[in-house]
Amino acid sequence: MPEWIDAGLWGLLGGAALVLGAAVAWFVRVPRAVIASVMAFGSGVLISAVAFDLVAEAADTGGLGPTAIGFLGGAVAYLAANAVLARRGARHRKRSGDQQPSEEEQSGSGAAIAVGALLDGVPESVVLGLGLLSGGGVSVSVLAAVFISNVPEGLSSAAGMKRSGRSARYVFGIWGGIALVSALAALVGYLALGNAAPELVAVITAVAAGAILTMVADTMIPEAFEETRTWTGLITTVGFLVAFAIERA
Repeated sequence: MPEWIDAGLWGLLGGAALVLGAAVAWFVRVPRAVIASVMAFGSGVLISAVAFDLVAEAADTGGLGPTAIGFLGGAVAYLAANAVLARRGARHRKRSGDQQPSEEEQSGSGAAIAVGALLDGVPESVVLGLGLLSGGGVSVSVLAAVFISNVPEGLSSAAGMKRSGRSARYVFGIWGGIALVSALAALVGYLALGNAAPELVAVITAVAAGAILTMVADTMIPEAFEETRTWTGLITTVGFLVAFAIERA
């Protein structure tokens, strides 16, 4: 099978975890404390992947300076886009409670939430595609981090969408569409950079890593802390340790 198809399939697998989480939230009444705990665990998993797989690899390939610039650039770009979407009703898109506005409460919030969910998922998918460029296959630790973190993201956000009165067609349309876009993002990332210099790939990896870390801090950890409180740090640490162990295995 051509490697570019592999890239798309790995991106689709990562995105499918969002659909899985949404399905659980829609058909099963999951306590908010459980959702928050899994969110904290997923945060730790992603932080570990960013530190040991993405930034470290980018620095080894492209050097500290370009990596730092890309990392900060990704964080600033995500922050700016997230701020715009927050003003349009997507601030609480990962919240499982009553924080998400309905369309009646804020017109256009549904579209903003959809775009926000897409914003959260694309950097992770691009990283999966870029990981194949080295010729060593997809990184198991990065794939595990994306999948493990996407399940609670889809679960929490879909629970909030359901509470705000959005339909099953809307919820599963959102997550199914994002799963397909995730596949496309991984595929395009692989094809567009297939002949790029390793230094350029390193910088783009750092950009994606900066966006992912900012997303974790801005959207995942706040949702986790709302319910788990003093346990948040410990649960996040366990997630970090599990992902680190996978990376070392």
